[in-house]
Amino acid sequence: MATKRVTFRLYPSKAQANKMHYWRRLHKDLYNSCVEHRRTSYKRFGNSVDYFNQQNCLPDFKEEWIEYKELGSHALQDTVKRVDFAFKRFLKLKSGYPKFKSSRHYKGWTYPCNSGWKAGTNGKNGYLKISHLGNIKMRGQARDWGKTKTCTIIFQQDKWYASITVDCVPTRPQTDVGAIGLDFGVYHAIAESNGNIIENPRFVKLAQDKINKIAKTSRRKKPPQKGVKASRRWRKANKAVAKIQSKVARQRQDWQHKVSTQIVSCNSLVATEKLNIKGMTRKAKKRRSVVLGVSPMNNCVKKGSQRKRQKTGLNRSLLDVGIGNLKDLIKYKVIEAGGFYIEIPTQKVKPSQTCPNCGHQKQKTLAERVHHCERCGYQCDRDIAAAMVILNYARGMERASTDADESTSTWCGSFKQVTQMTRRKRTSQS
Repeated sequence: MATKRVTFRLYPSKAQANKMHYWRRLHKDLYNSCVEHRRTSYKRFGNSVDYFNQQNCLPDFKEEWIEYKELGSHALQDTVKRVDFAFKRFLKLKSGYPKFKSSRHYKGWTYPCNSGWKAGTNGKNGYLKISHLGNIKMRGQARDWGKTKTCTIIFQQDKWYASITVDCVPTRPQTDVGAIGLDFGVYHAIAESNGNIIENPRFVKLAQDKINKIAKTSRRKKPPQKGVKASRRWRKANKAVAKIQSKVARQRQDWQHKVSTQIVSCNSLVATEKLNIKGMTRKAKKRRSVVLGVSPMNNCVKKGSQRKRQKTGLNRSLLDVGIGNLKDLIKYKVIEAGGFYIEIPTQKVKPSQTCPNCGHQKQKTLAERVHHCERCGYQCDRDIAAAMVILNYARGMERASTDADESTSTWCGSFKQVTQMTRRKRTSQS
């Protein structure tokens, strides 16, 4: 059994849409009230309020504010739970102090169980029945369908969506017996150990001209300020930019699913490198540089990195490929098909600096796009060589070999055991 999330597009009537917007504002007000309750209790009285204290206040709260009765007790409890998650992240120093939400920043609400809603579908199209709201038409198709668990109603880009989680049995067919190493990058999106290269589609770069053109016009309009609302044309221009960005996100997601399915359908062993995406896309550090020719007492200090613009462009390119999400898609699809997924430590192996033929290591600059070994004379594309090193290490080989494209059968257990079994076979044959 596996838990999957399926997103359906909702098509409510005008009366239903107005009521859903009203419910969204009510959940937003409840969220802000819980944040204010915690803030006031701690600052004025020194008392820390937890989730159970606020949950126990909901019955009295609904008696005072009767419009919350039709929203459902479980949906209200989940909104209170969101506040609890926000404060827990703040206490773990993973985010800032929880702030009040506005209507346009509060996307929707969640039903944490099967109470209050029902999905009338077998995984393809159908309708969604919500208490005190009626049946809402929905469109979408799930690869696997099973027992429904939760439902989240989302309003995004003037469209309503229902994100439903289900417990199901994956039905992905068994993959071909093969092994492949993948090297992710920006110049090439993916380099495979068998010599294939998947180019970077660069969705953001293609749409950047349209975004810059609209952003240039929005700078001439009145933006929101403290106590002053933004102009209607400013909101219209920003909505147009958000529409383009949403389309880019859908294009990237569609491309990632196609690429991951193509890789998994031909290989039962997929080896990649372990990457710290959050650290790689971090902002450039501020650097203090001293201007020469000035006395030490009156140094002119310039803040900001000298290569801040280059780092910004690199971060945009990395996020455009979506390496983290692409690796997650490949991982769960390989596991569903009964294969193996391995991530090797890059600091120990150094795939970009190692020769896949003899194992000799030599440091390369980013400008060197062709791997040429000084020891054995082996020559190939730099990214393909790194993918071959990743595959060789994942297969348990101490040194790189020339049969990196050979497919191997998948055995259960650790890959050290696999290596020992292959060595025993070689010794017995000899």
